[in-house]
Amino acid sequence: MTGREPVKNRIFSLVFFLLAASLLLTACSPRAPSVSSTPSPITIIDSTGRTVTLQTPPQRIVIAGRAVALIADAAYLFPAALQRIVAVSGTNQGSGDFLELVDPMFAQKIAFDTNAGPEQVAAARPDLVLMKTYMAETLGRPLETLGIPVVYLDLETPEQYQRDLRILGQVFQDEARAEELAGYYQQEVDQVAAAVANTPQEQRPRVLLLYYSNRDGQIAFNVPPASWMQTILTQLAGGAPVWTDTQLGSGWNKVNLEQIAAWDADQIFVISYATDPEEVVAGLFADSQWQAMRAVQNGHLYAFPKDYYSWDQPDPRWILGLRWLAWRLHPEQFEDVDIQAAARTFFAQWYGIDEEAFDQSIQPRLRGDFE
Repeated sequence: MTGREPVKNRIFSLVFFLLAASLLLTACSPRAPSVSSTPSPITIIDSTGRTVTLQTPPQRIVIAGRAVALIADAAYLFPAALQRIVAVSGTNQGSGDFLELVDPMFAQKIAFDTNAGPEQVAAARPDLVLMKTYMAETLGRPLETLGIPVVYLDLETPEQYQRDLRILGQVFQDEARAEELAGYYQQEVDQVAAAVANTPQEQRPRVLLLYYSNRDGQIAFNVPPASWMQTILTQLAGGAPVWTDTQLGSGWNKVNLEQIAAWDADQIFVISYATDPEEVVAGLFADSQWQAMRAVQNGHLYAFPKDYYSWDQPDPRWILGLRWLAWRLHPEQFEDVDIQAAARTFFAQWYGIDEEAFDQSIQPRLRGDFE
């Protein structure tokens, strides 16, 4: 045995003693409270005033029922929608699916018919279902009976947009984005309102806004109810809607050519969802009956713009429709407005659609009177 071995043994003993003492002190010391990784429940008050409590943030969101495109386009204003939306009813209004451009994984998501029942929706295993308020009785209540949370949205008027964007901000846990969006829409509305504010009501153009449809060869023209977005846009843009003095139903109201001529509007705007509105307007200009109308004689018959969807609807695009309509009604107040440039900025800012994607997918679909 060398003289260094006892020293080595003493060192090992000392190290062992210190290690044991450290373990003993750790065991006897009070433990710091552990931080729970369980997400807190979230509470949402939807458009109907219902309180919906979710134990965890929804990760499998389904958008179902009618007018799904209008809800889905609003939901996709939030980046988290890309990952959390797993199923969507039909969103094609005749010009393709806009969401295919926005969501690279859209083709892999569950798709079902607009008239899908609760069993089909439940099969998508949703944590939450978003739908229009008017779908509550036919689709929403049966889903609630199955224990599936449902949040109802209106998204029909500018005021409802402010509220419902904030509801979506809670759904996607992105209240900051919701406030940014609400501020943007309010600012745009305020700018148009300020520009037309000095035009007295009696001097505002008398406007007729018509929805053109051609089903099974039957051509029809329709006007919207006073409470709908199309009427509100006309008023916000500084126009006087000529159709609101008549008795109107709750949906599109069919009107005949005699009534259209009797209104004798200063300007007429034609909406067409399923066909090219420019072609519709060109056909009306060539029609001898329409040529007798003052608005047509003065060249004030216009095609309302659209890309994938028409800009008159309560879709996020309604803000573009408002600016375009105000420019048409009061060109002297909006001389510097470039509507197509505004559209390019809108899609880039809120959907992340770059210049190349806009040029390839949106620009070729743009229809309407921009000149």
